Amino acid sequence: MEPTKELVDATYWERVERARQTPPAEKILASLQLFEFTSQVMADGIRSQFPQADERRVQEILRQRLALGRRLEDRL
Repeated sequence: MEPTKELVDATYWERVERARQTPPAEKILASLQLFEFTSQVMADGIRSQFPQADERRVQEILRQRLALGRRLEDRL
C-alpha cells in the first residue's frame, strides 16, 4: 500500500518542525557527524577503487574529491 500525499506532506512538515526546534549546537554536532560518516564511506570507496593506495594516498584522493565537490557546488 502506497502512502497518501496527505501522509507524506504531514510527515514532511513534522520533520521540518522538529528541525526548527532542534538547538543550534545539536544541528552543528549532527552535521559534523554526518560529514565524518560520509568521509569514511568515501574513503572506503577510494580504497576499493585503488586497492594499492596507502592511507596517505587515500586521504589525498579524498581531499581532491571534496575540493571538486566544493568547486561544482560553487557553480550552482
